[in-house]
Amino acid sequence: MIVELGHYALTLALALSIVQGVVPLWGALAHDRALMSVAAPAAFAQFLFTALSFGALTYAYVTSDFSLVNVIENSHSQKPLIYKISGVWGNHEGSMLLWVLTLTLFGALVASRARRMPLDLAATVLAVQAWISAAFFLFILLTSNPFARVAMAPMEGRDLNPILQDPGLAIHPPLLYLGYVGLSITFSFAAAALINGRIDAQWARWVRPWTLIAWMFLTLGISMGSYWAYYTLGWGGFWFWDPVENASLMPWLAGTALLHSALVMEKRDALKVWTVFLAILAFSLSLLGTFLVRSGVLTSVHSFASDPDRGVFILAILVFFIGGSLALFALRAQSLKQGGVFAPVSREGALVLNNLLLTTSCGAVLVGTLYPLALEALTGEKITVGPPFFNLAVGFIFLPIFFVMPLGQTLAWKRGDLLGSAQRLVFALGVGLVAGLLFAAIHGEPALSAACAGLGLFAIVGSFVDVFARVTGGGFTPVAIWRRASGLPLSAWGTALAHAGVGVSLLGIAATGWGVERIVSMRSGDVAELGRFTVSMDALRERRENNYVETEALMTVRSGGVVVGVMTPSRKFYGARRMTTTDAGLMTVALGQIHIVLPEQNPNGSIDVRMYWKPYVALIWLGSLLMFFGGGASLADRRLRIGVARRAQPRASGPAPQPAE
Repeated sequence: MIVELGHYALTLALALSIVQGVVPLWGALAHDRALMSVAAPAAFAQFLFTALSFGALTYAYVTSDFSLVNVIENSHSQKPLIYKISGVWGNHEGSMLLWVLTLTLFGALVASRARRMPLDLAATVLAVQAWISAAFFLFILLTSNPFARVAMAPMEGRDLNPILQDPGLAIHPPLLYLGYVGLSITFSFAAAALINGRIDAQWARWVRPWTLIAWMFLTLGISMGSYWAYYTLGWGGFWFWDPVENASLMPWLAGTALLHSALVMEKRDALKVWTVFLAILAFSLSLLGTFLVRSGVLTSVHSFASDPDRGVFILAILVFFIGGSLALFALRAQSLKQGGVFAPVSREGALVLNNLLLTTSCGAVLVGTLYPLALEALTGEKITVGPPFFNLAVGFIFLPIFFVMPLGQTLAWKRGDLLGSAQRLVFALGVGLVAGLLFAAIHGEPALSAACAGLGLFAIVGSFVDVFARVTGGGFTPVAIWRRASGLPLSAWGTALAHAGVGVSLLGIAATGWGVERIVSMRSGDVAELGRFTVSMDALRERRENNYVETEALMTVRSGGVVVGVMTPSRKFYGARRMTTTDAGLMTVALGQIHIVLPEQNPNGSIDVRMYWKPYVALIWLGSLLMFFGGGASLADRRLRIGVARRAQPRASGPAPQPAE
């Protein structure tokens, strides 16, 4: 009964999305307040019914209802509860339900703020968001129904893919979707502005918080996915330039550019065309990623589905929304006036340069990802574009951003002093140079790692130069410093923290060049060297859990004869799926990590052991946390919330909005 209610709720959500897509938009075009007022209640109801449907599917998983095809194929009665719940989105159908749940959540959140927005803007934004929801509701109901039943329910399910039976599944997809799908709201704001013909600094002020929310969660989601792959797949890397990894990176790059562009538009009423285009581009790349993952056009460890019919449906959605928005953009672009003017040497100029570097990096990733697919479709020839291309192309374009970030923060708005800004960054530059030389002296080759590490430290210190100048401008007494620091806007601290986080991540990435890797065959009592550490295998033990059998190695790590800790890497065999997975042993030592994997057990009783020592690798993920908290600090800035509320002017009826100026 609950399953039927979930299916029915999903159908009602589709009906509500059509109502929400038609009635408020009609009201906005006709300047009818009553019709526009339908948008917010419909958005709340749509989210409620979608959540009801998602809850019904979760209930089926928790209770092991094997009358559902989806539960049979992706669950097992003996699976731990956390994996029963996370298994809901560990498959194509359930993940699409999470997709629309996130879509409707953002619609409901915008609806909750609708009273503070111009009524026509809120109605049009929610209408566009509803059309996106309607398209994906149709996709689920017609091609990916998670509530499909079987006539005769089996006694047991086939279990979830063992690789997905990890806490990472409970954390990574929801975070990623909050960012990935959250960019739909920026798209809806852009489409609404084009429909209404009003794009100005107020619009930028409205769209920036939603962009920031999506960017924050996308940052955290990508980072969590990177860490999950790092300790689960057993290859000891944090990024492989897999096409699906690239599909999440591209919206992040476009979203980062959009954040900075919206800031210029808000401050100077400039870059209108560019900002709207980036809002369209960011979500378009999210849709492209959805197509890559679910169409079967590529094979990846991240892929959810390989049904060409589903791929065609998603391709139709992609063409409709991207093509429609770009056509509307082309019609309106000519009516957009330039707005504020600024000198090339200014904070705005630095932000524009930053935008160019980010979008060019995004373009390089896009070409490297799609070129093999296009070549195979046109000629039948199969090629692989791997890390060497991406590291060189993207690294060459992206690294200058670390110079631009601190420089842009120290330049004044409208017209800046390049020499003065450079002088303020002398200390940061000195720290970077000295650090790079020290890293080269301590770790040696490769020299590129030392150079990038120095650049990362320059970016970290440089990110706080502007804040330091503002805090100490009234004297160095503790009272004066505290007064100025506490009075500084949260957005200033947030910007510095987020930019420093990028530098911290670069430092961690650079340090991977100094890692040590060893592959050895070991028995109980054997000892192996790993850089400055020795690793001894004390015992190999086997234990049986509910749905798998685990072979675990007990290993002691020492440095200079002193015990650093004990690690327990393992191999797990899942009988239902007849699959073996590895659980890496991880130990963090002074921001570095020892990473041990057991890839293969030999007939003679020994076991192959792959060991890594990765100095400072934890900084990669620590940097993304700093970016997230920096974004949160900016979002919490009271000036942003009050500014939006004060600038909102309800527009219910009256003359038609004029084209943006």
